[in-house]
Amino acid sequence: MDTPVGARTIAFARAHSNIALVKYWGKRDETLNIPAVGSISITLDALSTGTRVTFDPGLDANLRQDEFWLNGQLTQAHRVSGLLDLVRERAGLTMRAVVTSTNDFPTGAGLASSASGFAALALAASAAAGLTLSTRELSMLARRGSGSAARSIFGGYVEMHTGTREDGRDAFAEPLLDAAAWPLCVVVAITDHAAKTVSSTHGMAGSRASSPFYPAWVDTGEQDLAEMRAAIVGRDFPRLGELAERSCLKLHALMLTSRPPLIYWNAGTVAAMHTVRELRDSGIPAYFTIDAGPQVKALCDPGDAAVVALALAETPGVLETRTSALGRGAHLVAA
Repeated sequence: MDTPVGARTIAFARAHSNIALVKYWGKRDETLNIPAVGSISITLDALSTGTRVTFDPGLDANLRQDEFWLNGQLTQAHRVSGLLDLVRERAGLTMRAVVTSTNDFPTGAGLASSASGFAALALAASAAAGLTLSTRELSMLARRGSGSAARSIFGGYVEMHTGTREDGRDAFAEPLLDAAAWPLCVVVAITDHAAKTVSSTHGMAGSRASSPFYPAWVDTGEQDLAEMRAAIVGRDFPRLGELAERSCLKLHALMLTSRPPLIYWNAGTVAAMHTVRELRDSGIPAYFTIDAGPQVKALCDPGDAAVVALALAETPGVLETRTSALGRGAHLVAA
């Protein structure tokens, strides 16, 4: 919640990472960060970002720009300042801010830290600036920092709309189904803790410009979304899993056919994919999905999570596993 301290205003927010079941890749408008295709995701309880924003008029004498601390390190603040500028403009503020953000999972490594990070920043910054925004407005604000962050404003099952308007006012996320309505588990197999060498932003631009599959990716997006919505409404886990794997492999086919090719996988990634398939062949329903990075996320029933986690932990190349239930949306906490 907002905490006035003299002339300063502070707010602290927490948001959770999400993984897309139907993937987002490519932008309809790069300036407004509008996705070229819609997406459907689930929010993860076990992966989160905590962000504190302090607007302070006393900073102006010493800072000509915002100050951004990520995981205890002073970090380049260009993207953070871009979102803060939108908040300042709406709130009528000129004050610079100090932002401190901490992820409880590897950063920039294909686990959607930008999604949780910018969702937390959007909520904390707007609260610290004295704005009261609807969840839809927060989703559009978070989208300006990271396309996937629009989804992390919400918990459970979430759909992101690409919209058609040039101003992006219809490009937002909204909840499809509450986490408690259909519990699932995700076992994350981490195969590399390092940040990826090619960011999603640069990778998307390269795929759009060079992959011969990109037009088909956009053209088939609505059908993928419709099929996934039906699977969620029907609580059809095998169908959800099949669609998630197909969307994942379509995404990486797009990346592999970009120039230069984007190869985010490593040996552990491929081994973990085979482990998930072997589990399924043995009668344990589990399905994989992989974002722009080397980490494998296995979707499964909560009752099977321990068996899936053990199998992945024993897979060569897997450094650690984390098991997550579905999580809540972004929320304010005591600063």
